Amino acid sequence: MLPRFTTLGRGPVLLMLHDVDASHLAFAPQVESFATQGYQAVAWDMPGYGHSPPIEPYDFKGLAARCVALIEALTQRPDGSHASVILLGQGMGGMVAQEVVLRRPELVNRLILSGTLAAFDDLPAEQRDAYANDRTTPLDAGETMRGLAQRLVPRQVGPGSLPEGAQLAEHALGGVFPSTYRRALAALLRFDRRAALAHVRVPTLLLTGEFDAIATPERVQAMALDLPLAHCAVLPGVGRWPNLEAPEEFDGAVLSFLADTAPGMRLPGRLH
Repeated sequence: MLPRFTTLGRGPVLLMLHDVDASHLAFAPQVESFATQGYQAVAWDMPGYGHSPPIEPYDFKGLAARCVALIEALTQRPDGSHASVILLGQGMGGMVAQEVVLRRPELVNRLILSGTLAAFDDLPAEQRDAYANDRTTPLDAGETMRGLAQRLVPRQVGPGSLPEGAQLAEHALGGVFPSTYRRALAALLRFDRRAALAHVRVPTLLLTGEFDAIATPERVQAMALDLPLAHCAVLPGVGRWPNLEAPEEFDGAVLSFLADTAPGMRLPGRLH
């Protein structure tokens, strides 16, 4: 069964994949804004999130397979072939996006990775442990997802974040199923595609917030060195969810990148 998704607009498909701490609601501002710019804006619920059927085992191979199935359903031509899409992933969604473009490169024409890394092992061991424990230990003690969201989100947004964006981030995380959340976290901690980055041959935008403690500007810029067609953008004043904390700036960076890398344009070996 296909994952559930929301969509708006007509034009090239721009498929958005949310983070472990979110749902399709995290891209609500982008669905509207990208649709008005001539794209079919699509935001999925990752398997097990919202009304999307879960998968077993819960791993990136299975997540990528469900994403590919959705892309093919959205882009099938009358002759049975498929158009390619723009793939935008936030956090864990960016890891799914990497897996998709590596497995089925013909289905992706441009890649946008927001607040994501090529491996969670890029983090120091104590930070990895803290990331997991901050989420699983409270749940083990009986905390609800809503309570977890109210505690986690304020610690991860930047000083310049839009208050309404932080509220939407809390709402999205608060609605995640605890059992799926645990399985997604376990998969996230095992992800490692560092050795394959050189094989990503599509124009790629790496976005992060100035105050993102996970995908720090330094880590994202180091990741860009391994991507053949990479460009970095750091949004000032924001943290873990730049698409919600500074939606206008985030959308502007994405749309500028898409305009600069439109199909048919001659691209340099590396974007600057």
